[in-house]
Amino acid sequence: NFESSHGTMASWLLLVAGALLALRCSWGAYNQDFDPMAPEGGYYRREHSLVQPFQGSGMDVPFWEFRGSTVVTSSYVRLTPDKQSMEGAIWNTAPVIMHDWELLIHFHVHGQGSHLFGDGFAVWYTKERNEPGPIFGNRDYFTGLAVFFDTYSNYDGEHSHEHPYISAMINNGTLHYDHDRDGTHSEIDGCSVKFRNPKYDTYASISYINRQLVILYNVHGKPEWDACFIAKDIDLPTGYYFGISAVTGDLADNHDIISLKVYDMDNINMEEGGTQVEEMDWSTVMPQAKSQEPPRDHVDSRKPLFGPNTYKAISITLIILLVIAVVAVVGGVAFFNNQQKSRKRFF
Repeated sequence: NFESSHGTMASWLLLVAGALLALRCSWGAYNQDFDPMAPEGGYYRREHSLVQPFQGSGMDVPFWEFRGSTVVTSSYVRLTPDKQSMEGAIWNTAPVIMHDWELLIHFHVHGQGSHLFGDGFAVWYTKERNEPGPIFGNRDYFTGLAVFFDTYSNYDGEHSHEHPYISAMINNGTLHYDHDRDGTHSEIDGCSVKFRNPKYDTYASISYINRQLVILYNVHGKPEWDACFIAKDIDLPTGYYFGISAVTGDLADNHDIISLKVYDMDNINMEEGGTQVEEMDWSTVMPQAKSQEPPRDHVDSRKPLFGPNTYKAISITLIILLVIAVVAVVGGVAFFNNQQKSRKRFF
């Protein structure tokens, strides 16, 4: 009886252990690594995600293509090193079949520069895949969505915002991204976020649910999001590709991607009454945004004779010279007065 009971108990424990293991594997597929920043109700899509450890031989990672200066390590994917004139990109090879989705990106932008650095990186959801060009290492006149993480202001004048700056643009293939205006002539919206050389880990959430684009960020080390902006009445089709690209020019930075996780959010695509939104063929939709800035022609700005740092140096120099002049005048007057007093005592 003891041996029978012992055998029954062992079998029961193995059964429980197997059930727990199956549950853990199932939950791991649903919510990778138990990420506290993961969305509620989303289904983790492994074929669109890039997480540690980055498995594969060399540059060969399943479902992903790499280009340019991109280097894959065991803990991060570096799009560009902190060197001038670098360009790198990663692109997902699987087309996105769900209409509603959320993308979580854990990134690290850092470098030695304390005042001058650049240029930034961009997250793409576009019809075209892995086509190099002048817009953060990707092609201009793209079709789809781009979210720019811009660390350097190329505009000679004053912006209404500071850099680093996160902004988004919807393009149907006919719009030009005005690099010299930092894309302000075609953006949906944006926000200033100090995500470079951070004290804490930096995250961003890009979600497209029920024709609404929401950009969130987390740079303060707490398990909660800050809102960048929310844009309604956004049309994006299915069948496009996710990608990330980065570029450096005369200025440089390390642009590292630590993880990228994509979640299928179609199951929460409900109207206020709780009924499922009417199905349609989203693959034929043309990308558009009602809230986007109307296209404006590029106008060359009048370039100043000196850059802002030169003006700052000149101002500091003039102040120093003025102080020296004041000290010299005061000292000269004091010396003259002392000389006069000495002569009076002598006579």
